[in-house]
Amino acid sequence: MSHPRHALDDIIHSPVRFSIMATLAAADKAEFAYVRDTVEVTDPVLSKQAALLEKAGYVKITKGYVGKRPRTWLSLTTGGRSAFKAHVEALRAITENAG
Repeated sequence: MSHPRHALDDIIHSPVRFSIMATLAAADKAEFAYVRDTVEVTDPVLSKQAALLEKAGYVKITKGYVGKRPRTWLSLTTGGRSAFKAHVEALRAITENAG
C-alpha cells in the first residue's frame, strides 16, 4: 500500500471539512461567522462539521462574548494542523504521480 491516497484523512477529506480546515490553517483563530461566510455554508452545517472536527481533536471551539454579544471562535489544534498538513501533502503526492 504505497499509493499516497492511503495517507488521506477521511475526516478532513469531506469538501466542507477540508474547506474549514484550510480557512483555519491561515489564522490562529477565526470567528464562526467568518468561517461560515468564507466556506459558504449555513450555521447548522458549520456547527455540525466543526463538532465532528472537534471530536476528532482537530478543532478547538471557544465561546465567549464581545461586549454583550455571544461569539464562537474556531481554531486548529496542534494535531489538527499536523493532520491538515499531512492531508495536503498526500493530495500533492497524488497529483504529482498522476502524470
